[in-house]
Amino acid sequence: MTIAVIDYGMGNLHSVAKALEHVTHEHVMITRDPRSIRGATRVVLPGQGAIRDCMGELQRTELEGVVRELLASQAKPLLGICVGQQMLMDRSEENGGIDCLGFLPGQVRRFGQTMRDADERRLKVPHMGWNQVTQRHDHPLWTGIADGARFYFVHGYYVDAERDAEVFGTTRYGDATAHVATGREATFAVQFHPEKSADAGLRLLENFVNWAP
Repeated sequence: MTIAVIDYGMGNLHSVAKALEHVTHEHVMITRDPRSIRGATRVVLPGQGAIRDCMGELQRTELEGVVRELLASQAKPLLGICVGQQMLMDRSEENGGIDCLGFLPGQVRRFGQTMRDADERRLKVPHMGWNQVTQRHDHPLWTGIADGARFYFVHGYYVDAERDAEVFGTTRYGDATAHVATGREATFAVQFHPEKSADAGLRLLENFVNWAP
């Protein structure tokens, strides 16, 4: 039983791996070896930084094909984190427009620069810090996590998925409703960082380890 954290040079790899090791006795490996990724029991696709760089490094390391295989087959659980969620969409507005993996229909949109909260105070972009997540639909990865639990975010762009059935969690930031948990079949992805989200984040990772879609 092995969990592969895909190493394509972008993402908070060691923090993710350490958090997974905290919730499971399964072997957790950070790897860019296609054979090891294909042979793992479950896979984590992290991401951090600009989506142009993430997609570029995924292609440069020749791991894009492996990820596309996993998404097409849905043969094992896959968890996308942060830009790892955004990469599953059709396209992102970042960097002048970037084509993504196209697994889930929808766009990645930029937060407006003049957004304000309910008290008319200007909101900072990127959105950085803790925010509540509303659970749109039930999912095994929400087991034991209260609706409205707080998770930790760092993002200037957010997912706007086309299909409601593929949106499992949302967050309000200013006038934007960000689809911060999305998925289909054996794939689940989140914009927030579960490895930085205290008990709720660790519970989500534990649920992922125990998930048998």
